[in-house]
Amino acid sequence: MQNNPICQLFNIKYPIVQAGMIWCSGWELAAASANAGILGIIGAGSMYPDVLRTHIQKCKLATDKPFGVNLPLLYPDIETHIQTILEEDVKIVFTSAGNPRTWTEHLKSNGITVVHVVSSAKFAQKAVAAGVDAVVAEGFEAGGHNGREETTTMCLIPEVRDAIDIPLIAAGGIGDGRSMLAAMALGADAVQVGSRFVASAESSAHQAFKDEVIKAGEGSTILTLKEITPVRLIRNKFFEDVQAHYQRCADVEELKTLLGRGRAKKGMFEGNLEEGELEIGQVSSRIRDIKPVAEIVDEFIATYNATRASLQEIS
Repeated sequence: MQNNPICQLFNIKYPIVQAGMIWCSGWELAAASANAGILGIIGAGSMYPDVLRTHIQKCKLATDKPFGVNLPLLYPDIETHIQTILEEDVKIVFTSAGNPRTWTEHLKSNGITVVHVVSSAKFAQKAVAAGVDAVVAEGFEAGGHNGREETTTMCLIPEVRDAIDIPLIAAGGIGDGRSMLAAMALGADAVQVGSRFVASAESSAHQAFKDEVIKAGEGSTILTLKEITPVRLIRNKFFEDVQAHYQRCADVEELKTLLGRGRAKKGMFEGNLEEGELEIGQVSSRIRDIKPVAEIVDEFIATYNATRASLQEIS
């Protein structure tokens, strides 16, 4: 994998990115991922500026390998986050949930590699025009906030691959080395993995949420709240409350009132399995244990290599 464009771009051993997930991707997960030979990402979207600075500093102490920060562009105090990133000399930033033109040039002028997350070929082309170094194309299967197009990863990756000529990272439904190989066969240079790392020893998710993830079965998650921001959730009491609002034709303001503030924190970080948002991908139905990041990465690579070898035998 030495010639892989993503490995070269980030100076990592394996073409895997640990997704920057709110409430789940603190410094411990990012450092463990970096030490395992992949790109670790701190999820800044759930952090106050002083908290982000602390996580970056702790990550630097825990690894000498590259790591980055995921930065939702709709974050209300984004200027402060960017200043923190510059002051702490973070070299890789993944942006999402906003227009990449807003900050890409500024970040790149300060020596930062910029990657933007998209859900369509159209937005991938806009990200390229904004000057990003790589694109993450995230399919409908992914957990958390999602694109409105509802395009699955299998359809999205070749569509984006044909539309852009910069490195491409596939996300959404990547749970093991088999799906990693499939994504790369479709045109991706690397994969971004979220849900599998939620159920890791180093994830900052609440233990109750981790346990709920490994109990999830086929059909346990669903995309909802499309009128506000589409989000994939595990079915729980809060989800049923949302469904009840839909059944009585509640308007957007009523849905926003129901959602309120802090639902994701309540569910994923505080472990309230009834009233919180439990954001996870469809691939959760295949996650059956909680283990260290290093073991997860080893399993990914072993399964990737074994699957690739079996396909070569067929040919």
